[in-house]
Amino acid sequence: MSKANQEFTCQLTDLAHTEALGQALGEQLIAGDLVILTGALGAGKTTLTQSLGIGLNVREGIISPTFVLARQHPSLGEGPTLIHVDAYRLKDQNDVDTLDLESTLAESVTVVEWGLGKVEHLTDSRLEIVLDREANAPAVDNPWEESEEEVDEPREFTLKAIGPRWDSENFAQLKDNLRSAINAQRTGEKHA
Repeated sequence: MSKANQEFTCQLTDLAHTEALGQALGEQLIAGDLVILTGALGAGKTTLTQSLGIGLNVREGIISPTFVLARQHPSLGEGPTLIHVDAYRLKDQNDVDTLDLESTLAESVTVVEWGLGKVEHLTDSRLEIVLDREANAPAVDNPWEESEEEVDEPREFTLKAIGPRWDSENFAQLKDNLRSAINAQRTGEKHA
């Protein structure tokens, strides 16, 4: 089993920062990349994936695939298709294998919400992303009620890059581009 090569953590003050970071991330991804998203309901996983789709230049209309489990979003240009998976209701790797993600992995970017512990066997390289709005959230009246609506409040973004795809050079470039996008969003500039 591979261990984390690199790690990057930053604070995102609102959904606009999440969107800027997602777009910058999408611009760096290539066919064969696997991204695993973790975070509570409303943490920003779908917003991040939508923005990642903008960066990849795929067809609009990215919504959570909760009930269909997986959706394909074809490229509008020469880039890879985005495969967006919701593994919340899948129990383990055997359930994931019924989706046959291996057949599209090489020519697509595959993003799996709730995939930690379920999809690592698909490839030796991956990005594991955790969005944690609770790290900065005020106390709530009823902690048993979770909303599926993404809340426009600060969240912590943690990215672990695992495997040979994310060697020091590739990870340094990714990290620089993510920082640049966040800084541009904070200053109101357009990310280049």
